[in-house]
Amino acid sequence: MRPSLTTRRRCFPLLALALALAAGHAHAQELPRKPITLVVGFAAGGAADAAARMIAKKLQANIGQTVVVDNRAGAGGNIAHQFVAKAEPDGSVILLGSIGPLTIAPHLMKVGYEPQKDLAPLTMGVSFPNVLVVHQGVGVKTLAEFVARAKAQPGKLDFASTGAGSASHLAGELLNQRAGIDTVHIPYKGGAPALQDLLGGRVAAYYSTPATAAPHIESGKLVPLATTGLQRSEFMPKVPTVAESGYPGFAATNWYAFMAPGKTPVPVLERWNQELVKALRDPEVKAELDHHGLTPAPGTRQQLADYITSESRTWGQLVRERGIKAD
Repeated sequence: MRPSLTTRRRCFPLLALALALAAGHAHAQELPRKPITLVVGFAAGGAADAAARMIAKKLQANIGQTVVVDNRAGAGGNIAHQFVAKAEPDGSVILLGSIGPLTIAPHLMKVGYEPQKDLAPLTMGVSFPNVLVVHQGVGVKTLAEFVARAKAQPGKLDFASTGAGSASHLAGELLNQRAGIDTVHIPYKGGAPALQDLLGGRVAAYYSTPATAAPHIESGKLVPLATTGLQRSEFMPKVPTVAESGYPGFAATNWYAFMAPGKTPVPVLERWNQELVKALRDPEVKAELDHHGLTPAPGTRQQLADYITSESRTWGQLVRERGIKAD
């Protein structure tokens, strides 16, 4: 005997509940039950490493799995990006990607991966401006003085970056273009070694993260000239921007975003988006990131994909116009 219409209607809510519970159970199984590796393209001690470790700690607590930070420094972060692009796409390896390898380096060199094909966006992580600092021995205290010195001595002033194609590299190239100067790019494997040489006077300038430079500014060893965002940095409100120092519209914002291997299944990508957004919105994580001059910027996977496309277009144009080559 077939059940009556009334009986079937009464069963529908129970069936829907069962399906929802089953979906929830399946959702909980989307991440592989093994240690998670969060790959960072820069050496320990820099802003990227600090951000990764803060977020990894919260992820580990939230998902109940070990999250290991793996520093794979070199080539401006490209080594790490290539590694993750070729990693097993099961969700066990994710990347704290950066502006350079994702939107700049592919216009400069063969990087061994296609950012928008071989890497899948998860969410934007953090954003922040750089700050142009010089060694006290350079003898300039303002951006105007720095530009005047560079014009008087073409090719004599140099600036450090975290690698060819990095945000700090392109910030320097953008200032070269806008100010009509010729400062020489010196690439490093990360922020820590670049800062070390700057403090030792072996390089004149560096587009540093504000938090990294702050203690050395306070000690008088470094002199801040300008920050690279459109608005003043909340971390360094007394330091003017490049834009307000005579170059309207100048913007070279740095950012780190979370990525996964390109062939990772969509349900796993969505799960990682949820977990990462949750971690980035955690009040303790946000406070700690703010303390390091990093602004959390979680969002959807599509928002990150669109932003990467826009940034790639912007920096690709600068590379072509300036004829920039990889060092």
